[in-house]
Amino acid sequence: MLWIMKFSGFFSAAMVMIVLSPSLQSFPPAEAIRSSHVDSHLRLPVDAHSFDESSFRKAPAFRNADDCHSSRFGKPGVCDPSLVHVAITLDVEYLRGSVAAVHSILQHSKCPESVFFHFLVSDTGLEALVHSTFPELKFKVYYFDPDRVRSLISSSVRQALEQPLNYARNYLADILESCVTRVIYLDSDLVVVDDVSKLWRTGLGSKTIGAPEYCHANFTKYFTEHFWTDPSFSGVFSGRNPCYFNTGVMVIDLVKWRKFGYTLRIEKWMEIQKTSINRIYELGSLPPFLLLFAGDVAPIEHRWNQHGLGGDNVRGSCRDLHPGPVSLLHWSGSGKPWRRLDSRRPCPLDSLWAAFDLYEHST
Repeated sequence: MLWIMKFSGFFSAAMVMIVLSPSLQSFPPAEAIRSSHVDSHLRLPVDAHSFDESSFRKAPAFRNADDCHSSRFGKPGVCDPSLVHVAITLDVEYLRGSVAAVHSILQHSKCPESVFFHFLVSDTGLEALVHSTFPELKFKVYYFDPDRVRSLISSSVRQALEQPLNYARNYLADILESCVTRVIYLDSDLVVVDDVSKLWRTGLGSKTIGAPEYCHANFTKYFTEHFWTDPSFSGVFSGRNPCYFNTGVMVIDLVKWRKFGYTLRIEKWMEIQKTSINRIYELGSLPPFLLLFAGDVAPIEHRWNQHGLGGDNVRGSCRDLHPGPVSLLHWSGSGKPWRRLDSRRPCPLDSLWAAFDLYEHST
């Protein structure tokens, strides 16, 4: 974790607290999203008009290193083959996290001017805010119509998992330009502390998606008893060795996705869930991905998704890092670092997220 040396002594002290504190709890990833209870004191009211162009400090300019590839066409457009493509959602509730994620990617990229961001939104008016915060950012905003999935969404164990924008990742192959053949999809509650181009260069082989897998997790918990006792459902995993993976960090081959029609196949599973007398899963947008890809994922090093830092959904407990190197920290789970920092009840690792927070009124 050599990147930690770049932080100030304050952040180093935070890491020491993590090592020394016996109260920090660690849970397997499957347990991070099972409970319907959310720690209410961590959820602050969000007004759709609470953010404007002055809500975030302007990020510094980030320049390519001398040996970065420069476009032959001057200012590169979205179809430039030298670009790294990253897709992130922007919504009001998670906007602060999305801005911090972008900031972290730029700060750690060797070639930040070669990263192109694709922002998926359901609220209009956020483009000007992005421009003011990152004046030189290469990006495009795409409107995702909530009605496209609203009728397919079934109730989940967490209300946040029912938001239509959560399902925008299913439609990247349709939304993005056809010249974009690969994309990194990232959730809004994470920061990247390594060069994102390393993740971009991940070899997928014959697979459509790549992600860190967690085969020690209890995979059966992601589906209901009805699913496992009905061979017409559980038989989908026949001949596969399915493992849990987190859809908040994925490298997606959009050519293969389009070729094999995975968007329609995901919608089919959502229709089955919605119309079946007995539910087959409980967890929002994740299970359809597991149904299609679990056991058929190109494995990526765990360093690229140190997830679960948001804690469990019952107590909002703090978590430690998983063993091993770190390239990406992910606050999946109920606790988000900006809420805990503002409520003055942070976890030790939240200070690492705060290093990338550009919110003007942060405490």
